[in-house]
Amino acid sequence: MISVISKLPQTGTTIFTTMSALANEHGAINLSQGFPDFECSPGLVELVNKAMRDGHNQYAPMAGLPALREQIALKTEKLYGGVYNPDTEITVTAGATQAIFTAISAVIHPNDEVIMFEPAYDCYAPAIKLMGGVVKSLELEPPNYRIAWDMVKRLINNKTKMIILNSPHNPTATILTKEDIGELSALIKNQDILILSDEVYEHLVFDGQEHQSMARYPELQQRSFIVSSFGKTFHATGWKMGYCLAPAYLMQEFRKIHQFLVFSVNTPLQHAIAEYLKDENTYLSLPGFFQEKRDYFRKGMENSRFTLLPCAGSYFQSATYEAITNEKDSDFAIRLTREIGVAAIPVSAFYRASTERRVLRFCFAKMQETIDKAVERLLTV
Repeated sequence: MISVISKLPQTGTTIFTTMSALANEHGAINLSQGFPDFECSPGLVELVNKAMRDGHNQYAPMAGLPALREQIALKTEKLYGGVYNPDTEITVTAGATQAIFTAISAVIHPNDEVIMFEPAYDCYAPAIKLMGGVVKSLELEPPNYRIAWDMVKRLINNKTKMIILNSPHNPTATILTKEDIGELSALIKNQDILILSDEVYEHLVFDGQEHQSMARYPELQQRSFIVSSFGKTFHATGWKMGYCLAPAYLMQEFRKIHQFLVFSVNTPLQHAIAEYLKDENTYLSLPGFFQEKRDYFRKGMENSRFTLLPCAGSYFQSATYEAITNEKDSDFAIRLTREIGVAAIPVSAFYRASTERRVLRFCFAKMQETIDKAVERLLTV
């Protein structure tokens, strides 16, 4: 064998792959990986089919179909007031993960420090490390997982290049508040610090609250990569369609990397989504749709031995199980899958140090029948 020095020696298979495989092996209800088990809009599927039949099957422009970028710009301005030039400040990507990797690749150099908050989605740290960057993480604590901005201030120094934010947050289902935005703005004023804002669940904010996109705030917009996902928004995660917003000086660097990662992404899907976005109800109806599922799942779990944590956004519900067992969350998640027939994600997987809080994450983006079956089994624990 030829000797190979791993660039990510501590990195294995993602927890999502592991738990989904275990769920399939044991015929368990999969509330682990974040995907809906219901179909996306038949109208959207027909638009994709039509685009294929109309011959839109060759390469799209590298930055994305102009019609789609224009619709993204219109949507962003309508929702958040942020103005983006479709030609120079919006790029369509092969999902949000590609956009996140591309943004980090474009601006992080060896020894640059990047602040992120744990529990954190698992693609952030590996991308930073691959670029030679240094991860500076701040651990958030249940039940509310609020950011201690005074602690963030202590992490900032002349090597700090980026802060990664995620709201609504995966896995904790928390959201940034206006107070958070005020603290962030004050902290990085007059600092050469970029923001990578993972906003893939932007339309899943509950109880009448408002999504605090970086696009709402000009001083933050001008230093931010904002990432979103059509796969999450339109219940079609397998399509791997997302986009990135950034001011032109950042997008110029982003596209230099993007063109050599994927060049361009699925052409007929871009045509279909560009047409589908013309009806704003396709995304404005989502908060109510998913809040109903959240409330249904929480109501069903009221008599369980799990303690449900607050859920202000996303389609995830975290829960502690301290009243049930002292097992590590990874061990309990495996046993829950094998013996009870429900798969969940152990939240320790979202900490680089595998910090143990005895918390599991459940996905409620499921049909009512699926939720009913899962809850029935969870009540037996």
